[in-house]
Amino acid sequence: MELSSPTQVLLGGFLGAVALGAVASKTNFCTMGAVSDWINMGKKGRLWAWLSAAAIALAGVLILEATGILSVDSSLPPYRSANFAWLRYLLGGSMFGIGMTLAGGCGNKTLLNIGGGNLKSLLVFAIVSVFAFLMTKTDFYAVLFHSWINATAIQLEAHGVSSQSLPDILQAFTGIDAQTLSFAIGGTLVCVTLVMALRDRHFRGNTHNIVAACTIGGIILGGWYLTGGPLGQAAIEAVDWLDERPLGVGIQSYTFINPMGETLYYLSAPGDLLRVTFGVLAVLGVSLGASIVALSTGKFQIVWFTSRSDFVNHTVGAVLMGIGGVLSMGCTIGQGITGVSTLALGSFLALGSIVFGSALTMKVQYYRMAYDEEATFVAALLSTLTDMRLLPAGLRRLDPP
Repeated sequence: MELSSPTQVLLGGFLGAVALGAVASKTNFCTMGAVSDWINMGKKGRLWAWLSAAAIALAGVLILEATGILSVDSSLPPYRSANFAWLRYLLGGSMFGIGMTLAGGCGNKTLLNIGGGNLKSLLVFAIVSVFAFLMTKTDFYAVLFHSWINATAIQLEAHGVSSQSLPDILQAFTGIDAQTLSFAIGGTLVCVTLVMALRDRHFRGNTHNIVAACTIGGIILGGWYLTGGPLGQAAIEAVDWLDERPLGVGIQSYTFINPMGETLYYLSAPGDLLRVTFGVLAVLGVSLGASIVALSTGKFQIVWFTSRSDFVNHTVGAVLMGIGGVLSMGCTIGQGITGVSTLALGSFLALGSIVFGSALTMKVQYYRMAYDEEATFVAALLSTLTDMRLLPAGLRRLDPP
């Protein structure tokens, strides 16, 4: 029996997610771990693996758009939206960065941990799903955020800019063709990132980092091609008669926080197959891929909370991830790789904010651990901000351990 084009897109997205989960698990690809290695040990190998994956995906999108094979202008989520809500990227990204550090990993890492038997991450997944659902399917966002987020947003079209894509923004100021600027900006970012990555001995000396960067960057690009290329366009046309088109056949690639909310939405009515989206199957696929690796290598292990504080940290972190991930329109994968591959300004803001939030939390935790009861939260925070050169040295309350 021949499968319909929407079914082929969903099946392809699921298989890509299985591969992503397996590769990320096998190579220890972890964005929070990348920040931790950098902040705590000065090692940037996994950080460059993350950024190189984004560069590879970006290079592919540049080529596919230039050849007319696809356009990511109308993506899900709308990375290139002309409504530049800069505050939601900064606030949401920071919340997500703090949350993922408290909860032991980003959305992708949570799914990887579940596949490896980590029950703590299963609870995190449940909480993230609930808050992502609240943010997208109820009035939760409208009541708490919409009025002041919208009031600070910049309507780019009112300034003659068609989208928040960096080439479109610069075209409005320079008059240079956006296509030319895409290759100039994107090509420079790709080349600089890959050259700097290969110059780092911790990156080039670890095969896992190189494999992760190439494979995961390629899978993100594959998601774009699958949903936005010829098959994806056929799938969209095939369901245009529906009153509510399934998200699974929109132009998109991998992201994990909003899809966790979609998964909860689907589970509330499992008989409604129109709720089975690209994102829902991505969530399932990543955990399955990680589970296959964990079981085949003997690393599957049931893990539970070690203390009350461990439980509280994971719970609070999960809440922040669910809210922050939707607010920033993506996670370390969804914005840090998928979003960055569109050259959207908001994606770069979200990525920077995620790294900032995570690094800030790690430093505060480090001071609290090193000084034990002597370090109040305020003292640790002030010292951390001093370390980051965001406050004058006179405000330091704790000397570096």
